[in-house]
Amino acid sequence: MNIVFLGGTETVTGSKFLVESGDTRILVDCGLFQGYKWLRERNWQTPPVDVDKLDAVVLTHAHLDHSGYIPRLYKAGYRGPVLTHHATRDLCSILLPDSGHIQEEDARFYARHKLGKHQQPEPLYDRKTAEDAMELFQTVEFHEQFEVGDLRIHLHPAGHILGAACVIIEAEGKRVCFSGDVGRPDDIMMFPPEPLPELDLLILESTYGNRRHAEADPWDQLAGIVKDTVANGGVLLIPSFAVGRAQVLQHLLATMMADKRIPTVPIYLDSPMAIDVSGIYHSHARHHRLSDSDCARMMRAVTYTHSVEESKALADISYPHIIIAGSGMITGGRILHHMKRLLANHRTTLLLTGYQAGGTRGARLMEGVDSVKIHGEYIPAKARVVMLDGLSGHGDCVDIAEWLKASDLKQGLPVKLVHGEPEAADNMRIYLQEHLDVQVDVAEYRSILRI
Repeated sequence: MNIVFLGGTETVTGSKFLVESGDTRILVDCGLFQGYKWLRERNWQTPPVDVDKLDAVVLTHAHLDHSGYIPRLYKAGYRGPVLTHHATRDLCSILLPDSGHIQEEDARFYARHKLGKHQQPEPLYDRKTAEDAMELFQTVEFHEQFEVGDLRIHLHPAGHILGAACVIIEAEGKRVCFSGDVGRPDDIMMFPPEPLPELDLLILESTYGNRRHAEADPWDQLAGIVKDTVANGGVLLIPSFAVGRAQVLQHLLATMMADKRIPTVPIYLDSPMAIDVSGIYHSHARHHRLSDSDCARMMRAVTYTHSVEESKALADISYPHIIIAGSGMITGGRILHHMKRLLANHRTTLLLTGYQAGGTRGARLMEGVDSVKIHGEYIPAKARVVMLDGLSGHGDCVDIAEWLKASDLKQGLPVKLVHGEPEAADNMRIYLQEHLDVQVDVAEYRSILRI
């Protein structure tokens, strides 16, 4: 079995792993590169696999850094199956068309305002292509074995977000696991990842390989941020990932308002995608911790702004309120328009709630820059910028080590680290080798591993 590392190496985005056995070729994950321009430019290159010889794509979960390249592959002619969990398919049916729509809107905006170096900017793919690509999706349950050519495959629950799974592949007498993104044991919304079976190779994420999650209670921290912002007469602006993060934020805010822990102020979810995703979480209730009453309270407390007109109308509100909008790393979406009018106001609190990849606006704001570029204009960064700890859906280095200790792993198991910035991956390598009986290495871009 050959494994070719086509993405998710030396960075946290663009996850793509080509698995070859005999005449069978599949991709595990098919994600977009995000963040630095030199990484994003890889999305525009010729697809790194021959689509005519590709038998299947198997997805670990729906986040765009794992699934967002599928419409690009479809545009290049791929018509094979995309195999994944039911909930992942449902989430991708929202995320992928929305990704295409945002790219179309950005291209039109740049063309209209003559921004960028291209006279006629074009999207990587459009909404129609993403919708057409959804026809390729086929779903399986967790632990249900299926076959693609010479490969026997099943999905193993990984926590993290709805439908997230490790992909476990058996071929040529070997068993290999691609971890995808691994959740936390004490996640507010998701169940913990299940221990792994015996393996011959583990391809493991390392996003939080050099960090521990803060011990501070996110409920208390968020309550303090809301109280301070309201007392200052400002707006709490929350860039949020539409899947998982937007839902847990609504749950926290609605619960604390109902319990009188924070002032009752209007909450606006200004993301059509996150609104639809919230409905999917409700329909897949058995796969997460929230009860029906939790979901109902959340939906009563939050005002959903579907249309562009409703989004623009938020600019007319002068009293304290909360806006949750995509995207989580401030790379696109409606959050940009709110930031253009609110980031320069010292009463605004910009609350970041998750990992900010290098090169994104979120990462630069966390570094304390004086301004950020939005739609060709530099906006002064005078708002208070705060990171809310404790909501990440990724296990940190200790969480993942404990998960592996609870798994049925062979002594000296080879582990290849992916999906982490270089410092995080190297720190994870050192930590795992010091605390487990494993042989750890960091995967390199386009390297080939024979097992």
